[in-house]
Amino acid sequence: MTTIDDALQRDQALPDFDWHVFPDGTERDVFPAPSGGLARVRLGDPDAPRVVLVPGVAGSKEDFVLMFPLFAAAGYRVESYDIAGHYGSVDAGPHRLVPPREHYDYPLFVDDLIAILEDGGPAHVLGYSFAGVVTELALVARPDLFRSLTLMSAPPATGQVFRGVKHIGPISDMSPHRAAGLILWGIRYNLNRTPPGRIAFVRERLGVTGRPCIDDVVGLMMTTPDMTDEVAAAGIPKLIAVGEQDLWPQAQHDQYAARIGARVATYPTGHAPCETAPHQLARDMLALFADANG
Repeated sequence: MTTIDDALQRDQALPDFDWHVFPDGTERDVFPAPSGGLARVRLGDPDAPRVVLVPGVAGSKEDFVLMFPLFAAAGYRVESYDIAGHYGSVDAGPHRLVPPREHYDYPLFVDDLIAILEDGGPAHVLGYSFAGVVTELALVARPDLFRSLTLMSAPPATGQVFRGVKHIGPISDMSPHRAAGLILWGIRYNLNRTPPGRIAFVRERLGVTGRPCIDDVVGLMMTTPDMTDEVAAAGIPKLIAVGEQDLWPQAQHDQYAARIGARVATYPTGHAPCETAPHQLARDMLALFADANG
């Protein structure tokens, strides 16, 4: 007997749409983080359990717009924000720290996330790509603020993580500025063939996000710290969620999941399951939350 995957069918039927538009009832504000004001969106009962979705390099809170109504309908308070230097948070950065610093670094992004989590209490947290590293660092620093951890398309490696990326690994040992340029070129020219509405929004966002910030973040990903033992020791449920065509090979994700004690969910998509497999991803995350709540 064939079992019909309702979540898969819903994802396959997703239309192109305007990525600026969040569901009715979404609240917008600017959160006063250590690095400056962060553009934030929230939906759902303020007293419900929290879900915090953290976008990656060159991303924004809009990457999760399709997941917002799914979590809210399931009884959660779902939140996301633009990380410092990106899109609605472009004015936040090291120049606003006390004392000021010259470059974006891991402590900046981690301290901002910790401040977001402290503003409302422990949450189920998802980190997307680079933000997966940020969420792991925050988990190690403040495990009391995490109910579960989902790493979506996050680097399953340490050090210079681009060496493990499919196709470009052998040529990835270049300056952060050149590597960032290569990444941005692929995004702008829509090598992943995303729909017209999506690529229009992405190009608009890239026109706002500062290039020095992206260069710094790519440089940080070339020096990814090893937190494997500490993350493995965290007593919360963990999920690694990736597409079959992710940047890093499936075997690397599987190996990292085994090392940190995470389950793995793989979807018939690429590096952005939140965009192309939101129903499947939300389903698997809700199952993870149930384990944490149990």
